[in-house]
Amino acid sequence: MKRPLFFSALALMLVMGALPLFDSPYALRIGTFACMYAIMSVSWTVIGGFAGYPSFATAAFFGFGAYCGGVLLNKGWPLLGAVGASGALAFIAAMLLGIVLLRLRGHYFAIASLAVAEVLRELTNTATDLTGGGMGLNIPLAVTGSNSVMAEASFFFWAMWALLIVSFVAIWRIQVSKLGFGLSCIKQNEAAADMIGVNATLYKSSAFAFSGVFVTMAGVLYAAWVHYIEPPDVFDVLLSVKPIVMALLGGLGSPAGAVLGAFAFLAIEEVVWRNYLEIHSGVLGLLVVVLLLFLPNGLMSLVKRIRMIGARHG
Repeated sequence: MKRPLFFSALALMLVMGALPLFDSPYALRIGTFACMYAIMSVSWTVIGGFAGYPSFATAAFFGFGAYCGGVLLNKGWPLLGAVGASGALAFIAAMLLGIVLLRLRGHYFAIASLAVAEVLRELTNTATDLTGGGMGLNIPLAVTGSNSVMAEASFFFWAMWALLIVSFVAIWRIQVSKLGFGLSCIKQNEAAADMIGVNATLYKSSAFAFSGVFVTMAGVLYAAWVHYIEPPDVFDVLLSVKPIVMALLGGLGSPAGAVLGAFAFLAIEEVVWRNYLEIHSGVLGLLVVVLLLFLPNGLMSLVKRIRMIGARHG
């Protein structure tokens, strides 16, 4: 990703940090979801965009974070500790799981990664004493320094916003690092990458771990924000599909495009939800398909066209 695109996307996210100044619960709710969606999309870009492996494990990481964080918070852990511990556990588990799953390729890997969320959902349903099973899990209020609704909404917006900034910068650093170069080689030709000394197993497992750690942390914040979670909500298959659509909508392989795609997707989703409630899923799917047909390389290609036109007239 070119530096101008990186700094432009970062500037956009920094401007978003001023949302609490509008003193609007609705704006904060939308802003929090926008940050959460962007974290998912940017994280998926590591394994799906850099390495070229179509992962459907986002829901697994998000649900794991929600329940792991929820259990820790119920045991009296502070929110920051729950976020850190859940992220560390997810990173280690993803590294180990990646060594096994990433031996598969193409649609075989996609199906296997999708199955991870279903396995975790079933485990959550059966571990009634720990997770509440199908009855869901109540989560205590986080300490925000104030009991007001606006203070709590602002707190969770800033928490999710800060996590987005950290994840975006970290994944940009991955892209321009030796790991990013190795993943690019694997995407182009994995056999050739092995021949030039790239440790494909380590690189792919690392990409899988980085694609999950920030999503897991976002899951913890989401659980603390909504105070109640249940398996169908946090392990929803749409949580695995949406990040892929967002990344494609913004521009595959670009962290800046992933953020732009997430914001655009949420804007479309919100408009469709408010105006076409009964058929919102069909309308939303149709709009996304039309956008992808007319912008096959995502919104980043539109940005490049605008810059080229500006340069010609300049």
